[in-house]
Amino acid sequence: MADPKGFLSTDREVAETRPVSERVKDWNEVYVPGSLLPIISKQAGRCMDCGIPFCHNGCPLGNLIPEWNDYAYREDWSAASERLHATNNFPEFTGRLCPAPCESACVLGINQPAVTIKNVEVSIIDKAWDNGDVVPQAPERLSGKTVAVIGSGPAGLAAAQQLTRAGHTVVVYERADRIGGLLRYGIPEFKMEKVHINRRIEQMRAEGTKFRTGIEVGRDITATDLRKRFDAVVVAAGATVSRDLPVPGRELGGIHFAMEYLPLANKVQEGDFLAPPITAEGKHVVVIGGGDTGADCVGTAHRQGAASVTQLEIMPRPGAERAAHQPWPTFPMLYKVTSAHEEGGERVYSVSTTHFEGDEDGNVRFLHLVEVEFVDGKLSQKPGTERKIPAQLVTLAMGFTGTDQENGLVEQFGLALDERGNIARDADFATNVDGIFVAGDAGRGQSLIVWAIAEGRSAARGVDRYLAGSSALPAPVRPTDRSLTV
Repeated sequence: MADPKGFLSTDREVAETRPVSERVKDWNEVYVPGSLLPIISKQAGRCMDCGIPFCHNGCPLGNLIPEWNDYAYREDWSAASERLHATNNFPEFTGRLCPAPCESACVLGINQPAVTIKNVEVSIIDKAWDNGDVVPQAPERLSGKTVAVIGSGPAGLAAAQQLTRAGHTVVVYERADRIGGLLRYGIPEFKMEKVHINRRIEQMRAEGTKFRTGIEVGRDITATDLRKRFDAVVVAAGATVSRDLPVPGRELGGIHFAMEYLPLANKVQEGDFLAPPITAEGKHVVVIGGGDTGADCVGTAHRQGAASVTQLEIMPRPGAERAAHQPWPTFPMLYKVTSAHEEGGERVYSVSTTHFEGDEDGNVRFLHLVEVEFVDGKLSQKPGTERKIPAQLVTLAMGFTGTDQENGLVEQFGLALDERGNIARDADFATNVDGIFVAGDAGRGQSLIVWAIAEGRSAARGVDRYLAGSSALPAPVRPTDRSLTV
């Protein structure tokens, strides 16, 4: 146990953010560099080393949280890094982007502020990179088997790294021009600077993983060709089909999916554009959707110099405390103020868009909305609450409906879908087609980065067993696992 009295003597402290007036002028991460190191040892010491550590169950990866908390408390960063990497390929991703269901499951959180597990995690991995503790782990021998991984998001990368380390020759196919999937182009730079992706890719290359960008399976290369070249295939193409809003005026200019808007801002940071083709500069911006993707649009609009930013959510505002039907240790739906919300803008709950109004040039000018409420378990419009707000740029951030089926990937492989429209798989993450496996959002549906990594690791075990007859690779989750962390 780290500090037997730590949870009694130390208050919870979290990473310090830079002043809003400063950070909205750049695209660097919002946190003060180095602000965690002076406090993280004591924060790790708040871990109670519970008899039954529910944080393990709250984390889909089964992270060994009390163990690396103890090492962090003692400032044994190398040992902490080893324990962290024992269950997680990319803790620098989850330590920055995961909503931390482990903290919701922390036993201390029953009646006190939970341990800052996420901050400890990111401190350990950042220290590991600084100390040179993150090194390539090339396999001792090659199996002679080949695997194609379709998609380079967290699920695809996790599967690829595990399979490469098991001795298989792995090629990752990515349809975008750079590796990383939505980590690269869907996550703004101010939430995670892309240096964290780049150095992991270099580690994986040194281990033997090969990457092919700008190739879309189903269009640029057929499923038949891929099956001829490889002994197994992992489909980790994500759930990239954005949910649309079919209301009058949807065809007007200035209305875009979030994943049309956000990647362009990231491409500016990559040096592809001097200015984004779609920008919020000087415009009244409306973001439809109250989740993390919506918050990413809000923060991006602030940095582009929007005249105003309004975020709409059809559901009521969540409470500040756990609801009775979301008891500890489940992941509760709580009112969150992200760094993007700290920077300004208005959040409006319990409203629904009725239609868009355009100008004489065919561009959106106003958004018409109405308040809604639950009546007999269904959302209904409240008469007399209609109004309109200025809207010169609208981003649709209402989630995703499934994997892309227009590129031919699903049809060419002959993959079966489940009742939710995702690619069906069995207990080994195998599809109905021999040698084809699926991991991440393509099989699970829209979910969290921590679930994607967990599924990638588990699918890798299934592939390894298929190719070698047995596997020593870990499998933290099953395809049927469902959780309130989704």
